[in-house]
Amino acid sequence: MKTPKLPELGQVVEVMRGRDRGLFAVVIGHVPDRFVQIADGDKRKVDKVKIKNVLHVRPMPYVDGDIAHALRNGEKITNANLRYALRRFLASRVQHDEVCDEEGVQRGEG
Repeated sequence: MKTPKLPELGQVVEVMRGRDRGLFAVVIGHVPDRFVQIADGDKRKVDKVKIKNVLHVRPMPYVDGDIAHALRNGEKITNANLRYALRRFLASRVQHDEVCDEEGVQRGEG
């Protein structure tokens, strides 16, 4: 069986299965082969990460550069860093939705 591709460190994912279904979180670690460590800084804190099967999360097309850089360099990240990253992701998502129609096609003004 082929091993699924792991999301990048700092990438936002949506939990698709389990108790945390619908939760957006940031990937803060990898467990060999098919698991990721996620936290959101609120329900799931940095010191109490959730380990999820990669098949149970949906990667979002957003990687927080600050979080990714800190994790690659072994720097400590805080719950506040994660909450801030998720707020930026959600704000960019709302802004994108405002300029897209129901089919996801971006439309210009006028």
